[in-house]
Amino acid sequence: MNRRTFAAGVGAAGGAAILSACSTSDTAADAEASMAAATNGGVLGNEVQVPTGSGTMSAWFYHPSAGNHPAVIMWPDIAGVRPAAKAMGERLAAEGFAVIVPDPYWRDEGHAMFEDFADFMENDGFQKVGPYREKFSADTVMADTASIVAWLDAQDVVDTSKGVGTRGHCMTGSWTIWAAHGSPDRVKVAASMHGGGLVTDAPTSPNKMIVDSATYLIGIAEDDDAKQPEAKTALKAALDAAGAQGVVDVYAAGHGWTVPDSPAYDKAEAERAYDVFLSMLKAL
Repeated sequence: MNRRTFAAGVGAAGGAAILSACSTSDTAADAEASMAAATNGGVLGNEVQVPTGSGTMSAWFYHPSAGNHPAVIMWPDIAGVRPAAKAMGERLAAEGFAVIVPDPYWRDEGHAMFEDFADFMENDGFQKVGPYREKFSADTVMADTASIVAWLDAQDVVDTSKGVGTRGHCMTGSWTIWAAHGSPDRVKVAASMHGGGLVTDAPTSPNKMIVDSATYLIGIAEDDDAKQPEAKTALKAALDAAGAQGVVDVYAAGHGWTVPDSPAYDKAEAERAYDVFLSMLKAL
């Protein structure tokens, strides 16, 4: 799938989809392979089950083979957990973190799974996940975060003396801000990468839920900024009003630029965002 095909598909799915999706590129396999190679065999990973008040959440957990480490929750984009999302978690684990990649659609048992974003686009992904997404709210995200944090804190490989970092992409960018709001004692870094719906009229709009206990990285795609140029100003004002530390930045790349199986993937800008996020995590 190329950029033109992706743009056409997103347009057909509706304008709202643009702010909540990432996609796939011909360079995806190379990007994933380079990420996996970065672990040099020093990372362990497996599927895990996280108990919640509403059922059991599936997730993938990656951590260095020795020691205990600060925890990070890394939510995937609208296409869900797939090789690219797992590789991103594995890569971060190689930096010295215990990284969990939760299944955002865990409430729908037997839900559709996709190999990559091309598979998502070519097999009616937007339509298939639509009913799953109706079950999301700020409250469900905060409840899920509390369950994930409790599970992480029970793992020997997690350093509970350190705060928890979070990172979300597209659909889940807002989730990191809700996570910090709902678990202020534990979630200390919230990174939203090309997140959608960060500034709305809703009482739970993420810009209204900034807290001073977390540090924020809010990375905005240039095309998202063109559609809602006032969002960056509102987000900066929200950080200031809360007395929170953080960065609101418009990146010179399109929506989905940080995800390696996206046609919008921009390695230079993805690495720039990664480095800022990593510096925040190392300060936990």
